Amino acid sequence: MDVDTETLRWFQQVADGVTVTEISDLSAVTQPGVSRALQRLEAQVGTPLLRRSGRTLHMTHAGSVFKHHVDALLHKLDDGIAAVNQLIEPDTGTVALAFQQSLGTWLVPDLVRSFRAGRPGVRFRLTQVHDEPNAPALGGGEADLEIGTLRRHDPALQVRQLAMEPLRLALPRDHRLAGRERIDLADVSEEPFVSVRSTTALGRQTNDLCAQAGFAPSVVFEGDDLSTVRGFVAAGLGVAIIPAPRAGSPEAASGPVVYREIPDPAAAREICLTWSAERQLLPAAELFRQHAIRRARAGRVPALSSPM
Repeated sequence: MDVDTETLRWFQQVADGVTVTEISDLSAVTQPGVSRALQRLEAQVGTPLLRRSGRTLHMTHAGSVFKHHVDALLHKLDDGIAAVNQLIEPDTGTVALAFQQSLGTWLVPDLVRSFRAGRPGVRFRLTQVHDEPNAPALGGGEADLEIGTLRRHDPALQVRQLAMEPLRLALPRDHRLAGRERIDLADVSEEPFVSVRSTTALGRQTNDLCAQAGFAPSVVFEGDDLSTVRGFVAAGLGVAIIPAPRAGSPEAASGPVVYREIPDPAAAREICLTWSAERQLLPAAELFRQHAIRRARAGRVPALSSPM
C-alpha cells in the first residue's frame, strides 16, 4: 500500500477537529484535492474512516481504531526527522542523562552548567537512578549516558572513570571525636551507625570498610538517600560513612555535622560515565560525553570543601 504521509497528517488533523477548509488554507491545496486524498486513503484501507455530519467530519469506529496507529506512526516519523536534524545541527539536540541522586548536588550540575555555557541550545532530559547492582543500566535504556558509582562489567557498555570521591566519617559536631582530623574506624566500633540501604553500593562499602577495621557496624537506621542519613547524624542518632562534601554543595555549609578523614585507601568510591558500546551517540550526547571526560581529565570537577 502506497500511502502518502501528507494524507495521513490530513486525516489526523481532521480527526482532531481541523476542518478541510483550514487544511486547504494551511497546505496550499484545494479543498477538493484534500477531500480526494482522504477518499483515496479510505479506499486503500478498505472502509470509511470519516463520516460527514453537516459541515463537520467525524471519525467512524474504524477511523478511531486507525487513528491510534496513525498517531504512533507519525510520532515515530517525527522522532526520526528530529534525530536527523540533530545530526545536522548538534547544538540544538537533547542529551538524555541518567545520574545517581547523590551526584545531583555537585557533579552533574557542574557538568551541565559548564557544557551549556558554550552550547545553550542543547537541552537535557534528566533521570535519577539508584546505585544498586540489579538496577538497569542507562535508566533502563532510556538514557544516552549515565553518571554513577557502579562500574558495570558488561561488554555492551563502555565505562570511563571521571573521579574518585573520598568517603568521610560523619559525626555530630559535639561528638567526643569531632576534634580529630582523622579517625580510625576501629575507634567508632562501639558507636551506632546510620547508613544507606545495604543493598546499595555505598551500603556494601560501609560494611566492607568496617569489616576491614575488625567489626560489623551496629546499624540503627538505613535510609534511601544521603540527606536523610546526614539529618540523623545531625540529630545524634549515630555516625555514618558518606561522601565528603564538595565546595558549593548544600551539605558543604557549616552545620551540626562534621566530616573527618578515614585513614584507609579503600575509603573512596569511583564515579563513572557509562554509555552504550552498541549504538552511536547522537551528536549532542557525544559532545557532552567528550566534555565530561575532558573536564574530569583536567581536574575541573568541584573540589572538596574545607574540613568542617
